[in-house]
Amino acid sequence: MAPRKSSKKSKGKSRKRSYNDASSLKKLIHFGLVAGLWCGIALAGLIAWYAAELPGIIDDPHFERKYAVTVEAYDGSTVARYGELKGISVEVKDLPPNLIHAVLSIEDRRFYSHWGIDPLGIARALVTNITKPGAMHGGSTITQQLAKNLFLTPEQKLKRKIQEAILAVWLETQLTKDEILSAYLNRVYMGGGAYGVEAASRIYFGKSAKDLNLRESAAIAGLLKAPSRYSPTANPEKSAERTKVVLAAMKDAGYITDKDLKANTTSIDKEVRTVEGNGERFYSDWVVSDLNSLTGELPSDMVVQTTMIPEIQSAAEAAIKRVLDESGEAKKASQAAVVVMDTDGAVLAMVGGRDYRTSQFNRAVDALRPPGSSFKPIVYLTALEQGMKPSDMVNDAPVQYGKYKPTNFKNEYFGEVPLEFALARSLNTVAVQLAYNVGAGTVVDTAHRLGIKADLHRDLSVALGSSGVPPLEMATAYASIARGGFVVVPYAITRIKDMDGRLVYERAPFASERRIVNEQSIANLIYMMEGVVQVGTGQGAAINGYRIAGKTGTSQDFRDAWFIGFSGNLICAVWVGNDDNSSMKSVTGGSLPARIWKETMTTALHVAEQRNTLKPMYSTSTWGGSGGNAGNGIDSLINRLLTAPASNDQQPATQPVSATDLPPSEY
Repeated sequence: MAPRKSSKKSKGKSRKRSYNDASSLKKLIHFGLVAGLWCGIALAGLIAWYAAELPGIIDDPHFERKYAVTVEAYDGSTVARYGELKGISVEVKDLPPNLIHAVLSIEDRRFYSHWGIDPLGIARALVTNITKPGAMHGGSTITQQLAKNLFLTPEQKLKRKIQEAILAVWLETQLTKDEILSAYLNRVYMGGGAYGVEAASRIYFGKSAKDLNLRESAAIAGLLKAPSRYSPTANPEKSAERTKVVLAAMKDAGYITDKDLKANTTSIDKEVRTVEGNGERFYSDWVVSDLNSLTGELPSDMVVQTTMIPEIQSAAEAAIKRVLDESGEAKKASQAAVVVMDTDGAVLAMVGGRDYRTSQFNRAVDALRPPGSSFKPIVYLTALEQGMKPSDMVNDAPVQYGKYKPTNFKNEYFGEVPLEFALARSLNTVAVQLAYNVGAGTVVDTAHRLGIKADLHRDLSVALGSSGVPPLEMATAYASIARGGFVVVPYAITRIKDMDGRLVYERAPFASERRIVNEQSIANLIYMMEGVVQVGTGQGAAINGYRIAGKTGTSQDFRDAWFIGFSGNLICAVWVGNDDNSSMKSVTGGSLPARIWKETMTTALHVAEQRNTLKPMYSTSTWGGSGGNAGNGIDSLINRLLTAPASNDQQPATQPVSATDLPPSEY
């Protein structure tokens, strides 16, 4: 009997559990329905809230064309183009099927079947992004992209995405599929200053989009993902890779055959090549960055004529590439910048980095890097203005001011030496003593008079170039010296015209006669800076047949290396270093920067001679005179430096120094 009672009891418990499970399931379903209903209401409210703004947005579509700016070099050649090219709009029916199929295959395969939003495409993108870490696939349709282009900003916010979806559905009710696709292909940015497939086709392939073949169509479609990255002219290797991806997508979508895919892939591999250049974009970007200050809002397409000399620009780019390719990896140096100027302020060339394709940051204009010893001429100029002479004796010995204790490179000290010797050998202790004697604030004031606008530390470390200064400003300061102590203001734009040739802006002649440094002090400084190149730390920059004045510079722990110098009316500033501020491997201003400087300036000087624009080095009637002026000329300086004076302090007597035994003495 007992077992039967136990069985009834178990059955009762089982029925009770089943009832409880069913009840829990009903509650869960009920909760889910209620939660879903409230979520739906909330979403509907959110959509309605964002949709309330759409009438105003739709009434103000961005149909206006972005005006084009064409930047030209001194010789009239095109440097770069910005904005939308003025061209003929094309319709889908006029374009080759291969181009349409390429765009649809890679951008929106279900374009002709969805209603503005593609749920399957969104789901597929989500799955890909989840299953393949690092992949970033979007689910936006061509209609959504057009809606964003016409009505919205590029910001990635929920509000914008919801409005984009609503507008896409609205566009589908207002336009045919072909009209939507035509509008998209005429407005989408394709890189190189081109908006739309017609402009892109003319820039990259020199023909109308109507005449593109299969491979060219795939290359144009490949630009849609990242125009700058996949540019056929700026980055042919990446463009080739992307073109193959588009061709494979066309094969997968059924638009081309295996034979077509193989034939065009083979032709891509044969034709791809490495394109040099693009450094000129650093120059043109700098030009257009301040264009509105001269013209205001552009009223039409503009042509901007500049002072760039293509031969010098190319030489600077090639010098950076050659030197860094040969020695950069071994010396742990990855970046460089070059500025070439005339003493009237005209910027003849500018390279803001090793490769514009991988980094558009303009180190020549925007990087604040410590100039190290290349700042010392400003210290010496301040001392010369206060009555010192190149032949005056100074004591090169360890010094300490409070907690500040500068040292010479390799801890070499020479005792009593002439001022000219101290600059040629870049002796740190002497530069700091001079700054102490004249006042650090006075040195900073001199730098500002010469054209440096950067904020400089008003302490003794400024004597060793501890404050960050852009290469363009250092070049300007040296240009003021090379010009004889007159104001120099850097510029690039000479005139601006509209597309009909009407003059919109013309730079007025500027040749300031406002002297900012006294004449004799400048003459003495230039004489001393020639010694730096003849027998000092800048010997690597010497060019046979030319008088060169300059100064090397190396910042703390070899993080920055500079050479800045001039000959006649041409000035060149070179910086070498790393973007992460890491140390290089014993790179001083007299090594890699001097090599880049010499290659660049050799071309610049030859070009100036051919154009008959090279002027002699600045001099005065007392140049090379005796007594307290500039010694007895550069030959006298060389003779004195060949035998260094003995030390007068507790250091061992210094042996005679030969011109070949003058290693860089920086920091």
